[in-house]
Amino acid sequence: MTFRKQVLGLASIGFAAAISMTGCGNEPTQTALPVGSTVIALGDSLTYGYGASTETAYPTVLAELSKWQVINAGVNGDTSADVLTRVHEITEQNPDLVLLGVGGNDVLQRIAPDTTRANIIATIDTLQSKNIDVVLIAEPHLSTSALFGKASDNPLYEDIAEAEDIPLYSDGWSTILSDDALKSDRIHANAAGYRQFAEGLHGYLKDEGWVR
Repeated sequence: MTFRKQVLGLASIGFAAAISMTGCGNEPTQTALPVGSTVIALGDSLTYGYGASTETAYPTVLAELSKWQVINAGVNGDTSADVLTRVHEITEQNPDLVLLGVGGNDVLQRIAPDTTRANIIATIDTLQSKNIDVVLIAEPHLSTSALFGKASDNPLYEDIAEAEDIPLYSDGWSTILSDDALKSDRIHANAAGYRQFAEGLHGYLKDEGWVR
């Protein structure tokens, strides 16, 4: 075999391996939850559905889309500390999955980011200690762009997801809260916004493998 053919052969093998690795990255990484599984949406007013109704809140819409039993455990005004104090109520229900979205009120109340981070990590650790899977949901933070209607995710969520090695659904709320047609006020969605969020989250969960 000539040197040219050897080089071409090695290049072909490397290219094929790269394609294979890329393909593997697109494969679902989670085990699908069957119809009727118990999923708890844990969080604040964005989970509760403030600005619309509990019937149009994202957990209700997600239940319709996924065919899971999605329990709305959102409480208006909850901070990360509030969620941490009631996480044991969540573990007692033995859910198959928890969708955790909290931290926006911490920003509004000017709670130190390190405190928020510690509370969210403690919540995740408590859930995982009971073998409960968690998907973290990013929420926006106050920034110069937010004042002009363009919300962006608080970077601490990406930090937490990497540190805890858990899935992160990003840009969902930031996208909704950057569109006046999807908001009931500056920091909450309306019914259309909650539906769009639920549809986006459902698509993410399907890509990850949670939804069949």
